[in-house]
Amino acid sequence: MGRRLGLTLAVASLLGVLAFGWPLLVGEGAVLSDATSAPLVLGLVVAAALAVLGVGFGDGGIDVKAIAVLGLLTAIGAILRPLAAGTGGIETVFVLIVLGARVFGPGFGFLLGTTTLLASALLTGGVGPWLPFQMLGAGWVGLGAGLLPRRARGVGELAMLAGYGALAALGFGVLLNLSFWPFLLGTATEISFVAGDPVAENVRRFVLYSLTTSLPWDLGRLITTAAGIAVAGYAVLATLRRAARRAAFGPPAEPVPPRLTTAGAPPPTGPADR
Repeated sequence: MGRRLGLTLAVASLLGVLAFGWPLLVGEGAVLSDATSAPLVLGLVVAAALAVLGVGFGDGGIDVKAIAVLGLLTAIGAILRPLAAGTGGIETVFVLIVLGARVFGPGFGFLLGTTTLLASALLTGGVGPWLPFQMLGAGWVGLGAGLLPRRARGVGELAMLAGYGALAALGFGVLLNLSFWPFLLGTATEISFVAGDPVAENVRRFVLYSLTTSLPWDLGRLITTAAGIAVAGYAVLATLRRAARRAAFGPPAEPVPPRLTTAGAPPPTGPADR
C-alpha cells in the first residue's frame, strides 16, 4: 500500500469515526435524527470507495483484472450473506471479506467490504438508514485484514485470521449498535443516550445497552466467523492466491534481450548451428 492510498484510507476512516460518534459530541438539548446523517454517511462511503479506486489505478495497485476479481467476490458475498444473516447471529460474509483482503491487500479489502454489503442489500431489499454504516463497518473489517502481518503462513496464519475475524465481527456489531442507539430509546431509561452528558457517562450507558440487547447476536457472529475461517480458510486462501498468480497482478516483467556472442550473432541453439 503506497503513501497516497494509505492517506486516502486514513482520511476516510477518520471521517467514518466522526460519522459513528458525532452524537457523543453534541450539546445538551440537541435534537438528534438519523434521517439526515444516513445520506451523509452514504455519500462519505461512496466517495471513499471512488477515491480508493482512483488512487489505486493511479499507483498501479489496482487494475482491470483486480476489478474483475472484486466483482466476482462481491457477487459471491452478496449471495452468501442472505443465506445466514439474521439467523441466530450467524454471519458468513465476513469469512470471505477477511480472506479476500488477506490475499489482495487493504485497499482491495476496504472495497470488498463496502461493495459486498451494498450488493447484498440491493439483492435482498435491505436498503435503509443502516446500510451506509454497515458498508463502512464491513470496509473497516476488510481494511484491517489486509493490514495484518504478511509473513505468517500455515496454521499460524489461520489462527491469526480466525482471531482477527472474531474480534472484527464483534466490533462490527458494536459499531452498528452505536450508529442507531442515540436515536432509539429516548431519555427515559438507564441505557438511553443523553445529549450533553459527559462522554464517559454515555459510553457507560452504551456498554450496558450492548450487553443487555445484542450480545448474543454479536457472539454468534464472532463464533461463526472464526469457525468459518478455521474450516474453510486454507482452501479459500489457496484458491485466491492461485487466481492472483495466474492473473499476474502487477506491472508486466521487462523482456530480457537475447545474449550475443563476441561476433555479435545470437548464440548457437542446436547441433546444426555449431
